[in-house]
Amino acid sequence: MGYTPVFRREFSMWSCFSFALSISGHFGTLIAGFGALCLALSVAEISPAYPTSGAIYFTGKYLAPPEWAPIIAWLTGWLNPIGHICGSASHIIGVMATLSVFHSAANSMLTAWLNHFAKTYAVFHIAVLVAARVLLLAMQGEKHTSEYVFTHVEVASGWSLPGFSFLFGFLSVACTMTDYDATAHIAEEAKDPARIVPKAIALALKFTYVADWLYNIVLTFCMGEPASILASPIGQPIVQIFYNVMGKSPAIFFAVAAFVIMNFDAPLSYVWHRVWSRTNTQVASVWVYSLLCVLINLTGLRSYITIAAIFNLCAIALNWSYSIPILCKLIFNHFQPGPWNLGCASKIINIYAIAWTSFVSVIFLFPTVMPVKADNMYYAIVILIFVLPFSTGYWFLRGRFFYTGPRTNANIDPDITAFGSDDNLDSSQKKSASEQMSGQWLTSTTG
Repeated sequence: MGYTPVFRREFSMWSCFSFALSISGHFGTLIAGFGALCLALSVAEISPAYPTSGAIYFTGKYLAPPEWAPIIAWLTGWLNPIGHICGSASHIIGVMATLSVFHSAANSMLTAWLNHFAKTYAVFHIAVLVAARVLLLAMQGEKHTSEYVFTHVEVASGWSLPGFSFLFGFLSVACTMTDYDATAHIAEEAKDPARIVPKAIALALKFTYVADWLYNIVLTFCMGEPASILASPIGQPIVQIFYNVMGKSPAIFFAVAAFVIMNFDAPLSYVWHRVWSRTNTQVASVWVYSLLCVLINLTGLRSYITIAAIFNLCAIALNWSYSIPILCKLIFNHFQPGPWNLGCASKIINIYAIAWTSFVSVIFLFPTVMPVKADNMYYAIVILIFVLPFSTGYWFLRGRFFYTGPRTNANIDPDITAFGSDDNLDSSQKKSASEQMSGQWLTSTTG
C-alpha cells in the first residue's frame, strides 16, 4: 500500500469490539437493522484489506482506477467527516458539550490506557442493556399485550397512508446503527488489524441488531400510552418511559448511561494532525473535532429546525461515504480480499447494502409530519443540496489541480507490510513516516 503506520498497536480484539459496539415498530427494527447490518458487513469486508486510520476514506485509492481515485476519495472525504460531526452533535446541548469535553480528554490519553478503558466500557454497555430490560419488565405493572406490541401501528404523522408511519420507524434504526467504520479508524493502533477489526465490526453490529430489536420490544410492552410520552415536558420520550416506570433516580442513571454509550467515539491545517509524542495520538485534532461539534450543536439554541436538519444529515452522509467505495468495489473489480471476507455472499450483501442506503436516504428526506409547514419541514435536503454541489464544484474549480487522493509515503520499502506488527520497521523508517505524517499536506499528496 505504500503506507507506513506511525501509531502504537495497543488495541486488542475486545477493545476493537468495544469501539464497534458503541455505535450501536419491531418489524421496522428487524427490517432496517438487516439493511444496516449488510452495510456494516460490507464495510467490515473492505476494512481488513486496507487497515489504515483513514478507514473508508483511504479505500477509494485502491478500489477505483487511478483516474477516478482522487474524486472518489474527495467526495468520501467530505461525506464521512460531515456525518461524524453531525452525529456527534445530535444530543441535548448542555449534555453534549459536557460529554465532548469528557471524551476529548479520554481520547487524549495514551493508547494503552484507552485500550483498558475500552475493555471496561464494553462490560458497562452490555450490563446497562441487560439491567434496563430486566428492570423495565419487573417494575412495570400494566403492560401492553403481545398483539399490541407486534401488530399495532400508531398513525400520528398526518400522512394518509399508514405505511408511511411504518417506514418512518426505519429512521431511528438508521440513526443509531451507523458509523460502521469507527473501529477501522483505529486500525493502525490495533494488533493484527486485518483480522480483528472486521471481526469486531461484524460481531458488534450483529449484537446491536439483536439487542436493539429486543430492547424495542421491551420498551413497547412498558411504554404506556404513546400520546402521553410524546407530550413529555422534558422532550425525551425514552427517558420519560424510564421515569414513569422506575422514578427519578433510575431514569437519570439510564439517560446518562445512554449518552455515554452513544458517544464513545471519538480540510484543516497540517498542524491538527500532528502526532503528540507523549501519547502517540493526534491530540489537537481530537479537540478541534469536539469544538466543531459543540459549535454546530449550539445552533439548536436559536433554531431547533436548523439543528434537526443537521442531525438528519448524519446517517445520510455516513452511509453514502460507505456506499461509494462499495460501489467502486462492485463496478471496477479492483478489490483484493483480506483475511476476513464475505466469500460468495459478498456481492449479494454489497448490492443489498447499496439498495438499502438508496431507499432509506429517500425516506430521510420526507417530512415526518403532515401538512408540511415551516416549523416541521425536513431541511436536511436543503443542506445536502448545498454540500454536494459545493464539494463537487470546488473539486472542479480547484481540488483536481492539487489533490491526488489519500497520501502515501513515497520512500517506503515496498517489501514492508503496513498491516501487521510494526516491529519490522527500524527507527529511521518510523521517524521518516512520522515526519511525513506531520508534513505539508500538499507535498505529501503530490509527492
